[in-house]
Amino acid sequence: MGIDLVAGGKSKKTKRTAPKSNDIYIKLLVKLYRFLIRRTDSKFNAMVLKRLFMSRTNRPPLRLSRLIAHMKNKEDKIAVLVGTVTDDPRVHDVPPLKVTALRFTETARARIENAGGECLTFDQLALRAPMGQNTVLLRGCRNAREAVRHFGPAPGVPHSQTKPYVRSKGRKFERARGRRNSRGFRV
Repeated sequence: MGIDLVAGGKSKKTKRTAPKSNDIYIKLLVKLYRFLIRRTDSKFNAMVLKRLFMSRTNRPPLRLSRLIAHMKNKEDKIAVLVGTVTDDPRVHDVPPLKVTALRFTETARARIENAGGECLTFDQLALRAPMGQNTVLLRGCRNAREAVRHFGPAPGVPHSQTKPYVRSKGRKFERARGRRNSRGFRV
């Protein structure tokens, strides 16, 4: 047994070179940005293409409030997000923004457009800014998923802030020994 070197050997390049998604629209965007990279030497286009290849976990959504904060004093530029823009009901005043994203939730799109802003697609962006000029490339928080709270040192270990996988958060679920001083010890 061993590595079959004749067949190509060990896979040293493990990054994606194409999207795994079967979404025809993402595949068309990949074609478009491959062309733009070939014809321009823009790092912006290379970054957009790389993010189009990513899994949905690595293309986290960005909420409207975070988008507004990032675009403060950059009203003349176009915000670019390879992912979804979601609404934030805690925001009352939405400034007029130009935003490019793969998807917008219905309410986020309505609020941006009602404020006098624009919701663009990536093919529209390619016509307006083929080199990515006057754009701000943004991305959502990757560790905001609930699943990430369970990662880290085991929940019973001292100083661990890791969330345990528990059936319920009641009185009798992982609340005894190791969880309070009256029952042996508390971590």
